[in-house]
Amino acid sequence: MAKAVASDAKPDTATANSMPPARDPKLAVEEEYQMARRLNTVQSLELFIARHPDDPLAARARADLRSLSR
Repeated sequence: MAKAVASDAKPDTATANSMPPARDPKLAVEEEYQMARRLNTVQSLELFIARHPDDPLAARARADLRSLSR
């Protein structure tokens, strides 16, 4: 059960520091693209493109998909 904190009280430093920092979205997309390339399937590349159609890496994924389809 969560401990209630009075409005004028400061939360425990352990509680305040337990939240990890947010991930860099560009890094997450880059990792997802690299995973799609490692899988090297039509499905993985199409999924990446569907999830990130406007990202610059989508153009690379489309080129990878074209070369895979040959």
